Amino acid sequence: MTSDVPKPGQPVRGSKTGKPIMALFDLLGRSWALGILWQLSEGALTFRALQDRCEQLSPSVLNRRLKELSASGLVCRGDEGYELTAMGQDLFSLLQPFGGWSEQWAEALGAPDGGD
Repeated sequence: MTSDVPKPGQPVRGSKTGKPIMALFDLLGRSWALGILWQLSEGALTFRALQDRCEQLSPSVLNRRLKELSASGLVCRGDEGYELTAMGQDLFSLLQPFGGWSEQWAEALGAPDGGD
């Protein structure tokens, strides 16, 4: 399962040499990867709770993403469910400003509030 997980130094989407940033973008560009990280930033969640927060994404996709994010050192299984590792928390701290920026962007485009 983990053989298709993007890793620095190995060919990934957009990079034959596997530059670390391209491996990260490949991983985060997979469906629901960012959504899972965003939801886990609020604390540990069980599989079912995470699935509910991710708008009922299919169990197979959620399971696959959790395995990939775990193999990449960003998510782990704790006593209370899935949670971000220290490295996952570091990554989220870099991603978090995009939340505020996206609200300003939506407002500038006149988009309705998404409710999240």
